[in-house]
Amino acid sequence: MSQELFRKSLWMPGQNYLCQFFFCVLWLLLEFANPVTAFGQQSVVQGGGLNSVSSVRRPPNIIYIMADDMGVGDVKCFGGNRSQAETPHIDRMAQEGRMFTDAHAPVAHCIPTRLAIMTGRYAFRFQPPKPSGPWGFLNPRMSRNQKTLGTMLQSAGYHTGYVGKWHLGVTMATTDGKNQGPDNVDYQKAISDGPNDVGFDESFILPASLDMYPYAFLRNQRWVGRVTAQKGWSAFNRVGPAAEDFEDDKVLDTFSTEAESFLARRAVEKNKPFFLYFALTAPHTPTSPGSSFRGKSRLGLYGDFLMETDDCVGRILKSLVQHGIDKETLVVFTSDHGAAAYAGNIAKATPRQFESMQKLGHYSSGIYRGFKFSAYEGGTRVPLIIRWPGNIQPGSSESGLVALQDMMATFSQLANVPSSDLDFPDSISFENLLFGNSASKRASLICRSTHHFTVRQGDWKLLLCPGSGCAGNYGNSPPRNLAWQTAIQQFGRKPVRAEIRQAPFCQLFHLGKDPTETTNLAEKNPEIVQRLGQILDLGIQNGRTTQGPVLANDRIFNPNNDVPKFVWK
Repeated sequence: MSQELFRKSLWMPGQNYLCQFFFCVLWLLLEFANPVTAFGQQSVVQGGGLNSVSSVRRPPNIIYIMADDMGVGDVKCFGGNRSQAETPHIDRMAQEGRMFTDAHAPVAHCIPTRLAIMTGRYAFRFQPPKPSGPWGFLNPRMSRNQKTLGTMLQSAGYHTGYVGKWHLGVTMATTDGKNQGPDNVDYQKAISDGPNDVGFDESFILPASLDMYPYAFLRNQRWVGRVTAQKGWSAFNRVGPAAEDFEDDKVLDTFSTEAESFLARRAVEKNKPFFLYFALTAPHTPTSPGSSFRGKSRLGLYGDFLMETDDCVGRILKSLVQHGIDKETLVVFTSDHGAAAYAGNIAKATPRQFESMQKLGHYSSGIYRGFKFSAYEGGTRVPLIIRWPGNIQPGSSESGLVALQDMMATFSQLANVPSSDLDFPDSISFENLLFGNSASKRASLICRSTHHFTVRQGDWKLLLCPGSGCAGNYGNSPPRNLAWQTAIQQFGRKPVRAEIRQAPFCQLFHLGKDPTETTNLAEKNPEIVQRLGQILDLGIQNGRTTQGPVLANDRIFNPNNDVPKFVWK
């Protein structure tokens, strides 16, 4: 007899009290035995429109470690013999956890990827922010009422912390009441619209990348130190406001120390789970390893920086063991997108520097084509490893398609957070894949270069552009404008809008047979081009890429607007 029938039978007319008591006892026994209860043993949650049941386990502590500009080849366990990286701690995570070999950032550059991860919603759906000052003087990319990883896990009783690169914009107090910029910020006053306003109990951040001023930390949204200096770093030598004691080669150590302190504090309160978002600034330029790592790698300066990035991961793993919380903690390691073509052993950002690294036997993108900014695999394919001792099979791998914005739905299930089909509309839980159940996999995925969309379905990948889909200033090829000009020449004339989704204006690859994206199959498979294009159109029109009711985007978005204006008749 089902629980529902028991409930209905408890107070049926004509029952005596003894009978009612008997049914009550049986019903309570079933309630406690049933895994889907309000007692936290197991819960059914809505993850991006997909219902699933989490296994019987205590919700784990969660640490999300994200490197910056790290390609799959920059991690030895992913790059194999095409990698000269020395990453023993990340490799150890793979030996003790699960590697995901088809993981992708939603966008091939920083800010929109971070926004999608934080919200489970594609960046192109958000209202454009008001005009910002340069580099780290960005205005907020999301509103305070936006559901985030932080607010979601706070609602489940987690203590939440953010350490590292933010790059989602903040509101800074200014001396003249005008838009924030290099000359008018009041560094004596707290900022707003930072991590503490969107779900994080504590934070220690750098506003943007390490080569983007202002070069100063913020602790719980207050500036650290005296921001009275002007400094710049090797990569692009962007000189701007800086704290007097801020040095680029000490940032990773500082962040790791802050993360270690967070873990030490949380270990005291073991009955309350925690979430730590640990956003590293490396190996993004400036390539500036700390003094204890300089000259340590056989690969050179870039290898030294990879070693220090790896050491940050090792310090986290060591802290978990020291505090006795290793087995209660799920650790994720990944990157925000692919490696930069201009980074390497020359400290100055140098176009096509990847070629000199390849001569040393190091391929930051592994076997894949393209780099950061690109529509090719090297732009969005990222290393992803998840470790949870005693729960995730050590030394295992998963080839299913996953995306970084899927963390929202996945963490929701792991933490037993009830959610509706209005939440995180582009996030699909891959919790089942963590534990070896491949029954539910992501069927398709929309990604984006700096300028153009790509669509995956199974092994098929459609690029809605010719060439690399980005400017190509630093080494991605063919450059965007040149590729469109060449496509027009091949077509014989400028296209009308109805012709833009066909060869030679788009590219279609079968990644199972051609992972390096060398043979364009768009002309031979127009029906597949059409089918994948419809996935994008529906994803935009429906306001979501998951099951559920149609949602509104904050702005009207037409992918045809991505096409350079000179292309049209």
